[in-house]
Amino acid sequence: MARKCFFTGKGPMVGNNVSHANNKTRKRSLPNLRTVRIKLEDGRTMKVRIAASTLRTMKKHS
Repeated sequence: MARKCFFTGKGPMVGNNVSHANNKTRKRSLPNLRTVRIKLEDGRTMKVRIAASTLRTMKKHS
């Protein structure tokens, strides 16, 4: 399973760690994913991985 949000498509970001001596090493920032059960319109439940920021937004609008 990919490290990607089911709704927003947020995935890993890449960048550099930059030291005081200006040495650069690659780093990867992973999204804060949570596995939640959502209820579909036909009554079934489905497990999806959602970013925590998306989950907060969904709770705010429900």
